[in-house]
Amino acid sequence: MIMKPEKQSIVISAVNVTDGGPLTILQECLRSLSESPIAQKYKIIALVHSKNKCYYNHIEYIEIPRSKKQWIFRIYYEYIYFKKLSKKIKPYLWLSLHDTTPNVTARKRAVYMHNASPFHAWKWRDIYFNYKYVCFALFYKYLYKINIKKNDFLIVQQDWLRKEFSQMFNFPKEQIIVNRPQNTTAKHSVPILKHNEAEPNLFRFIFISLVRPFKNFEVICEAVRILNKKHPDGFEVVLTLNGTENRYAKWLYNKYKDTKNIRFTGLIPHEKIDEYYQISDCMIFPSKLETWGLPISEYATYNRPIIAADLPYAYETAAGHDLTAFFNPDNPEELAELMLNAMNAHFERFGSIPQITNTPLLINGFPKLLEVLLQD
Repeated sequence: MIMKPEKQSIVISAVNVTDGGPLTILQECLRSLSESPIAQKYKIIALVHSKNKCYYNHIEYIEIPRSKKQWIFRIYYEYIYFKKLSKKIKPYLWLSLHDTTPNVTARKRAVYMHNASPFHAWKWRDIYFNYKYVCFALFYKYLYKINIKKNDFLIVQQDWLRKEFSQMFNFPKEQIIVNRPQNTTAKHSVPILKHNEAEPNLFRFIFISLVRPFKNFEVICEAVRILNKKHPDGFEVVLTLNGTENRYAKWLYNKYKDTKNIRFTGLIPHEKIDEYYQISDCMIFPSKLETWGLPISEYATYNRPIIAADLPYAYETAAGHDLTAFFNPDNPEELAELMLNAMNAHFERFGSIPQITNTPLLINGFPKLLEVLLQD
């Protein structure tokens, strides 16, 4: 009897991934592997916190729930346990989906970089509102350096991140892959500025985001105060906080709770977001730090105006959208002017954003990314 040779292994390491954009990336990665011929050729092993949110056929799971309880556990798994595990598995490819480069033995290694915080200029206000996050971000800068040059590839979502990682860590640009999220949502057949029929005289702006200091909610609130003096009626701004989330949210709510035309909704459940998009007329996205900015991609499918921070990430995310304007994220007067322009359908400062196509190793989606990573 002829024995079949044992399959080579691919390890997807994501023990620290439980929610948000990183979870979406993990799901896309495992789904692509599950549906690909790769799963027939290779043994796929996923190291996860829990398989409940990312279970797919043809994948073997090793659950490590302790990894998120304390940082000491994370460090143990990344730099001690995974070394032993890799010697046992002998993987062809070890792909880490959570920023850090583990101490492993593998034929090929790659790491997906989600966290752009090392490139942000933190201010004292950020420390006041969330000192733990700022300390974490500064620590990440040094954590990134550990073993980073042992990777065959780094993976980022935008070209500006490719340049920043290459410069900060002296990593070859030609080994940094720009893997843009796949936009699988077709354009909605919604005319520009179609108002909610139940509220035909109300122009609604929306900003959907978790409440973090770098999300820059206050520039919207200040713009509303300015706009109230010029155009006090006929518009509303929906902000997804209620003041209970954290110190920053409490400060925002207490300062602006009596400001006319601002509606604080609290966090909108994911399954309800589309309903809010449908009844809104324009998105404002003032965040100062993003690796992608998914709401921009989501809202662009509605063919409605977007007012975004004049920062590199926003240009790349809004690329291909036909009605985008940019403003200095520290300038509420400029934002108020653009909001008034949108309300009056004056789109001279709104335009189409060209796609960036001259980036080496530019890949859209995980199927093609996995092909590149597995090439000899």
